[in-house]
Amino acid sequence: MKYLPRVADKMLQERLEAFGAVLIEGPKWTGKTTTAEQQAKSVIKMQDPDKREEYLTTASAKPSLLLKGEQPRLIDEWQDAPMLWDAVRTAVDKIGGTPGQYILTGSNTIDKDKIHHTGTGRISRMKMYPMSLWESQDSSGEVSLHELFDNPDYDIDGASSNLDIPDLIKVACRGGWPATLQLSEKASMLIAKDYVNSVCNNDISAVDKKQRNPK
Repeated sequence: MKYLPRVADKMLQERLEAFGAVLIEGPKWTGKTTTAEQQAKSVIKMQDPDKREEYLTTASAKPSLLLKGEQPRLIDEWQDAPMLWDAVRTAVDKIGGTPGQYILTGSNTIDKDKIHHTGTGRISRMKMYPMSLWESQDSSGEVSLHELFDNPDYDIDGASSNLDIPDLIKVACRGGWPATLQLSEKASMLIAKDYVNSVCNNDISAVDKKQRNPK
């Protein structure tokens, strides 16, 4: 599937030029890994079923071994081995904080007791969200939301959208999940519904292991 440019592309590039490592945070399925792969030179995916056990064993014994590779090195689903956080922080310190060494992606569901350092000054945190209508190419981007808030003289008279009201309702319900853009309307709506159900039934309890009523 063709990669569509994201607002996060520039954000990631700027942070890699300033920090030793960058953590991309955000909801599942927003395209964090795919966006990171556009700028990474090597990748390790902790949830690869063929290598998962090997990776976890290595992470427990000597996590620095998993950091070896061309940089920026992407560590996907790093939270599966929380000790990698401190390993990345230490690796950044060892070579004087040289920018652009590592990219971390994954879930926010993590046992913070296994992390001994915040990573401040070494690991930059950036938020990534589902695609905007401009990113999904449903909008021309003719009108800037930033300007609407910051420029009282901003003139949008004559600006128009290719989407009518029913279309706007459809894309709002579909959401900005990258993988759904090439699917039929029915399929994309079904995925959006399933996503919400999964969050309510599983994710709300996975964060802190406390069982909650999905409703």
